[in-house]
Amino acid sequence: MNRFYSMAALLALTTGGMATLATAEDSAPAPTAAPLTATAGMDINSAYIWRGVTANNGLVFQPSMDIAKNGFDFNVWANYDAADYHDTVEQNKFSEVDLTASYTFKLGSFDASVGAIQYTYPATKPKDNTSYPNGKNLPSTGEVFVGLSKDLGAGFTAGTKVYYDFEQVNDFFIAPTLSYSYSINDKTTLGLGGTVGYAGENFAEYWGRGTEAGFFSYTLTASVKYAVTPAFGVGANINYTDSLDHNVLASGTGFADTHVFGGLNLTYTF
Repeated sequence: MNRFYSMAALLALTTGGMATLATAEDSAPAPTAAPLTATAGMDINSAYIWRGVTANNGLVFQPSMDIAKNGFDFNVWANYDAADYHDTVEQNKFSEVDLTASYTFKLGSFDASVGAIQYTYPATKPKDNTSYPNGKNLPSTGEVFVGLSKDLGAGFTAGTKVYYDFEQVNDFFIAPTLSYSYSINDKTTLGLGGTVGYAGENFAEYWGRGTEAGFFSYTLTASVKYAVTPAFGVGANINYTDSLDHNVLASGTGFADTHVFGGLNLTYTF
């Protein structure tokens, strides 16, 4: 769910053929493939909010591991609840573990991505929604996604991702974003961002107790990141989120009942 992915450089492609006359360019060594990178992360947040839906309004720990090479990326992410929440998650348990595989590449002047996410819920009970199998943990589900983003210059980046749940929901979720980044110095970066979600009717019913398709939620974020060393970074963020249409994402207990949340982030790249 709410999570960041690292990017590796694109694989250099070379073509060759028979030639009767070699040139200096022909004899130059082929570009070296990008090295594999592994990044471990830990988010410590005051709440766990996913696409505007409150999964837990108390303290959570969210470890992750990301491995990337030549545009391919594999990510493991988990949510550990330090507090229980309305009988849906229990204290001191991992309520969710997600696996994401993706590929990032250039598409003209755009950065493009494709991928898939598998969501698993080892200790998450259903909310008050007839779409859920009452009395059992949430069933695992999967999404595929495509994304495009573009550097607009002056620190601004715009993009969007389209997700489609092909297991439990059989519907889409669209998330356009706009972000701004400003480097104070070589080690410190400030960030501002916003995202809006648009959900299909099945998605709105399954995750938000909604009755129709429409604009689901929005989130505004302010963050600061500091590179302690080239490998180790720390960050902090504060966020505001809310439902955009209560017929699409219901507000109230267990759905969109947490609006302000924030936390700390630690990353280490090997």
